[in-house]
Order: sequence, then C-alpha cells, then structure tokens
Amino acid sequence: MELPSIRTEGLTRTYRKPRKRRWWFKSKSETDEPREFVALEQVSLEVHPGELFGLLGPNGAGKTTLIKILTTLLAPSAGAAWVDGLDVVADAEKIRPLINMVSGGESSGYGILNVRENLWLFARIYGVPTAVAQERIDKMLGVVGLTDKATSRISHLSTGQRQKMNFCRGFITDPKILFLDEPTLGLDVTSARAIRAFVKEWMKEKPNRTMLLTTHYMAEADELCDRLAIIDRGKVLACDTPANLKRQVQKYPIYELSLAPGASSWDGASNLPGVHSATATTTPTTVELKVSLLDEPAIGAVVQSLVMAGGRILTMKKVEPTLEDVFIELVGHGISEVSQE
Repeated sequence: MELPSIRTEGLTRTYRKPRKRRWWFKSKSETDEPREFVALEQVSLEVHPGELFGLLGPNGAGKTTLIKILTTLLAPSAGAAWVDGLDVVADAEKIRPLINMVSGGESSGYGILNVRENLWLFARIYGVPTAVAQERIDKMLGVVGLTDKATSRISHLSTGQRQKMNFCRGFITDPKILFLDEPTLGLDVTSARAIRAFVKEWMKEKPNRTMLLTTHYMAEADELCDRLAIIDRGKVLACDTPANLKRQVQKYPIYELSLAPGASSWDGASNLPGVHSATATTTPTTVELKVSLLDEPAIGAVVQSLVMAGGRILTMKKVEPTLEDVFIELVGHGISEVSQE
C-alpha cells in the first residue's frame, strides 16, 4: 500500500507567552492569565500522493504553523508528522530536497540581484542544472506576467510582483511535494486566476505530485482542492471533499422561483408530494417562492402545479450551498469575522 505523502498524528504546537513587566504588585487577572497559546491541537490528517489538499480557515487558525512543521521549519510540541514517509524532526535533512514552499506576503531574495538572478540562485542551491533552471524560469515568469521584470532588482518590485516571484521560486525546483501558504494573498483578480489555472495544470502533468494549499478564500479552496480540512483555533473541524462538505450542510435540495406579480398559485406548493416546505415573499414586481424538496425530481410536480394554476414562472434556479455555509455551520461565524474572545 502506498504511503501517504503527508501524515500527522495528534500534532500539537504551543507557544509560551512572554512575561509582562510588572511593578510592585500584580492584579488577580494578571496572575491567572494563561502562559501558553495553543496554535495547533491534536491535528491528525493524511494527504495522499497526487492529491491537492486544502487547509481552509481564517487568519490565526493554525494553517501556517502546520505548514512550518511539515516543512521542517518548526518543531511540534507533541504528536508526530511525516512527509513522504520521513519524520519531520528526525529526517529533516532528507525531506528538504523533496519539497518546496511558497508563502503569501513573504519577503525573500537578495535585493542587489534581479528577478532572474534570484530565481537562478535558488534553483542552483537545489542542484537544478543551469540550462534546466533557465528554461523553467522563463516559463514561470511568463505564467505570472513578470517577463518584462526579469532584469529588475527585487528591491524595485511592488509587493504583488514580489509575491509573483516567490510563486515562481516554488516551482522551478520541480518538488515532489509543494506547500502553498496563501499563494494569491495580495494579488489582483487576474493574476490570482492565472495562478490557479497554472496550479491545476501543474498537478495534472505528473500524477505523483502532491500539493498542500492553505487559504482563507472560499472560492479558491472550492475550485482547486480534491479534499480540504476546515481548521479554526488550531483544531480540524471537518475533512472531506468540497462537494461532500456542502452536502452535509444542505439536507434538502432547494429551488428559488420568481413568479409574475399577483400569482397565488404557490399557495398549495407545500402540500405537494416530495415537498418539504415552501415559503413565498411578495415584492412590487414579483412573487419570490423558495421550495425545499425531499427529492430532486419533485421540482417537476411543483412547476406543473404552478403552471396549471395560472402562475407564470419568470426565473428558476437551484440554490447550491457554499463553503461559507459549511464554515458558518461548523464555527458559528463567517471566515472573515474576527472572534472577540
């Protein structure tokens, strides 16, 4: 049986809070203040070879801490983790040539070197032959739209352009396992779309490539990830495919129909076979009907009943749940909302 590309068991990371300077006394609240912050708590996950796995959660949820442990940059406080079957603590030196990492908002590189020189230097550190490195650099600069900035010093680049260079750096070593930590953070819509398209193509090129993506962008996770884990306050709350996670939230198929003004044909919709519930809202221009169904085919009977009763259907659409709905169901607030606790 093939080993998981990434595996964690009970992975935990705590940080000690720095002591505050105290004068000649301290209040009871200061005495009782917890001295440790738990960034990750008992995280157990498996990522399979060839999988694009996502970690979805708000800022401060523990996503970056988990990636730092898996990339051997940070030691766990408890539990264990393996990358390509290798222990992240005991086998750190063996893991590093197999992986690469892109971190959103990261400042990296040598300011006196230009974009191409920085990427070439990084490739050579990984042992990539010069000819191969130059070919990959040319390709990646074209992907992110930085070809015209190839000879510009990185000290002269904007924040978005530096992020694009960091993205290029992650791919030029052709890693077996790639970690993308908020790779589209701070990028414009067009650049982010191009990066997502490239990520999908890159994964298709070689079936054994594995990618772990962290993001707080719902649409990005939904578009890219084969499976994803929803993480909040250091804990994994759910793990499944985006489609299965959304199905857990919405138990019944829901349709929304707009009817011509004055329609009363919707009155009996809730009594039709296969209909769980039906509610209507009257506006000056339409009657908005929302129908929850026990079975998908029941929508046919609803439409037929409305038409036969004299109703005129203007529009009809199926309401699909979103990952935002899933997150709110699990956490109790939206991903962009900041907890006040």
